Amino acid sequence: MKAISLFSGGLDSILAVKIIQEQNIEVEGVYVNLGFESNKEKINYLQNMAQKLGIKLHIIDKQKEYIEKILFNPVYGYGKNMNPCIDCHAFMIKSAKELMEKTGAKFIISGEVVGQRPMSQRLPALKSVNKLSNADGLILRPLSAKLLPPTIPEIKGWVDREKLLDISGRDRKRQLELAKKYGLEGYESPAGGCLLTDINFSKRLKDYSKNLELTPDEIDILKVGRHINYNGYKIIISRKAEENPFLKNYKGNKFIKMFTKGFPGPVGLIQTDADEDSKQKAADFMVSYTKLDKGDIIIGDKIYSGSKIDKKDIQKYIV
Repeated sequence: MKAISLFSGGLDSILAVKIIQEQNIEVEGVYVNLGFESNKEKINYLQNMAQKLGIKLHIIDKQKEYIEKILFNPVYGYGKNMNPCIDCHAFMIKSAKELMEKTGAKFIISGEVVGQRPMSQRLPALKSVNKLSNADGLILRPLSAKLLPPTIPEIKGWVDREKLLDISGRDRKRQLELAKKYGLEGYESPAGGCLLTDINFSKRLKDYSKNLELTPDEIDILKVGRHINYNGYKIIISRKAEENPFLKNYKGNKFIKMFTKGFPGPVGLIQTDADEDSKQKAADFMVSYTKLDKGDIIIGDKIYSGSKIDKKDIQKYIV
């Protein structure tokens, strides 16, 4: 008997794996990469944690499909920001179901806890997730199973329902007790790493999507830099040296790159179809974040002479 576990690397998903492993069921983990994770070392962390648990980990890149089908048109709407949590969970379960059928697994497990998240883990929301994912009956949530209707693996006796749990709410006392029992250490905090729940990232995403079509190439550049909207054109300028590679390595066609010529400074991007006035202003913005008052800025295949502007005057364009 084999199960596929949605594996976020958080304590709840780790405990779900352990509880099912205790019933002598093989577990394989799946991480559905949607592109909006804030932890840059997420994949390495997941691989290490999967190794500790003794499970095979599948990493599936679903960024393009998620953007096209879910992000801007969720059936159940958004949370406080740009987070379509119910649709998102259903999308990940649907992806896990595809993997389940390919690997010969019989059901899916998830670390979701009834009442833990205000939007996506209320009882009605879990029912909506089941329906939308087209996997109703196949999704077993071991931490809260006794509070939910029996699933196919329980009804068919693949899993002993009596050995499952009845955890609910936001208090994590029981999870922490279980972590101690299993000797678990080094797991991620429950704060959540989804950038779509972040108000500032959501503002950038909304501003971007007013005029431009999002592709996976643009996700990383939305995570870094100062974001400026000038004359309706998007300009991004790095804030520190560690952000430069994200902009320098941009491979999409929505932006052209901006560099300082002959002096240290930030790396920038400006919308490909920006007019000459906006490019000149972008050159001024670039110089404004250096130690010089004037300097040449390379934008695409042309050089612009930039002049420092008071940062207070730039602030009104910052998204």
